[in-house]
Amino acid sequence: MTDIELTNGDLAELLSRAAEYEEGHRVRALRRASRAAMFWPDEAADLAERGRSLTELRSVGPWVERLLIAWLESPPDDLGRPALRSGFLTRSEARRTIAQNPEWTDGLRSDLQMHTTDSDGNATLLEMLQAARDSGHRYVAFTDHSKGLPIANGMDEEQLRAQAETLREANAAVAAEGGDPITGLHGIEMNLSPEGEGDMDPAALRELDIVLGAFHSKLRLKEDQTERYLAAVANPDVQVLAHPRGRMFGRRLGLDADWPRVFAAASERGKALEADAHPARQDLDVDRLEIARDAGAWISIDTDAHAPSELVYQEFGIAAAIRARFPRERVLNFLSEEELREWVSESRDRAKR
Repeated sequence: MTDIELTNGDLAELLSRAAEYEEGHRVRALRRASRAAMFWPDEAADLAERGRSLTELRSVGPWVERLLIAWLESPPDDLGRPALRSGFLTRSEARRTIAQNPEWTDGLRSDLQMHTTDSDGNATLLEMLQAARDSGHRYVAFTDHSKGLPIANGMDEEQLRAQAETLREANAAVAAEGGDPITGLHGIEMNLSPEGEGDMDPAALRELDIVLGAFHSKLRLKEDQTERYLAAVANPDVQVLAHPRGRMFGRRLGLDADWPRVFAAASERGKALEADAHPARQDLDVDRLEIARDAGAWISIDTDAHAPSELVYQEFGIAAAIRARFPRERVLNFLSEEELREWVSESRDRAKR
């Protein structure tokens, strides 16, 4: 081994590059291994140092292992990553960061974005609530998509009212099961137009416990989008701006704006910014979380889970907040349920002024 130790993120990038020079099944194997490398629980370099086979890692067969060993023994000179794949933490990095800062898992109470079969999720509301309880949460918010996003089976106002009854039944069913208490809150991920306008009746939104607003269109524009974001945080019906940039690993850079100005406006208006912890999003990233920190803004660290197995994604957002030295006292997920309700009420009151 050399003095340069490649991380799993470096190896993921090298595997992705190698796929560009192969054909057929080798391309698929390399791309599969590249995606898997971002989720390996242990650093490949550590396993190799201990003499263990790298085929223990997901999607690594003998041929891919030989490539990995060759890179670990003689790292390439160019380890830079293109913007589409930059600024994303690997699972091993996230877990190491949290292990070094265990206080960040003490008192974490909630996850405020998740989806069910009522829109584009893969599990029912009850199943997600049970899984969240088993994950140790005290309360969670169900935030299925709104009607302006038909591709995600978004809900209209009538469906939203029907979901409220489903949630009451689920809360009662989980309470009857005993064990640790948990409350499911009723929210929505409301689709925002590029002008920052919502697509739901404000009266229906006022019945909800929390409203997330999110952009889902025109996410590849290269022009400055500051005015778009200022309009979004000025929307009186929204308390949390979800996955603000709209970036996706390897697919979309996301939007750009005068972030200090946007985050200062969010802070002034009592709105929170989401650190969407989905591994493919990680939005906000560490750099922008630092800007939000300095602007005095609140954040919410959420999984954007669409299945019970995705609730573990919160560790990516927690690690990013730790690395950004974000103060825990401005993270919604550390509030009690009562404190969160008070925060939402205050946010709504400020929107009326």
